[in-house]
Amino acid sequence: MVGIDGVPRCWWGAGDPLYRRYHDREWGRPVKDDRRLFEKICLEGFQSGLSWLTILRKRDNFRRAFEGFDIEAVAGFNARRVETLMADTGIVRNRAKILSTIANARHCLALIEECGSLAAYAWSFEPRAGSRPTRLEQSTLARLATSDRAKAMSTDLKHRGFTFVGETTVYAFMQAVGLVNDHLTGCQMRDEVDRLRAAFVRPRRPAASPARAASATRARRRSAARR
Repeated sequence: MVGIDGVPRCWWGAGDPLYRRYHDREWGRPVKDDRRLFEKICLEGFQSGLSWLTILRKRDNFRRAFEGFDIEAVAGFNARRVETLMADTGIVRNRAKILSTIANARHCLALIEECGSLAAYAWSFEPRAGSRPTRLEQSTLARLATSDRAKAMSTDLKHRGFTFVGETTVYAFMQAVGLVNDHLTGCQMRDEVDRLRAAFVRPRRPAASPARAASATRARRRSAARR
């Protein structure tokens, strides 16, 4: 769809100015910063049952309320902090989602200890080259609400204790942080995102070692004890 500024975009990013900025400057661009990745997966969970525009309008409030999505800080939130968040009209006041975000931060610390970073973990689920459609129309995208790799990440995250990480939520996360380029054919941002992905240095998990395996086991046990 061609927006009022004459730029062809994916249909969903051509209307509201907030959507346009998000579509043009963020969506699909590869991310390897752990804090940004954690924010994104948390906000995708909060978005469940709501529109993404609702979350975008509240994103600054979410960042303030959740300490900029600093993983260690959120992992330390206690019951008093939960009640403070439940009274915060600037965010989505859903107790289950708030508790999930705090618990997911704790599980994320264990994941980072095992995998080196959240980025290394997330990018290990990038679809293999050649497995994606070469042309992406709206009708094709509608059939890509999830994928085998999204299902695999969702299953693994749930095994680790994460919640609000269903395969559709995980696929939306993958779209947002550049694990896939789901800008439609003809969208001005598609080729730019392809160039960014081609130049992007994928983070990798560290080589396995007995010491790291033992540390990861301890981290998983601590994480399980918090459930």
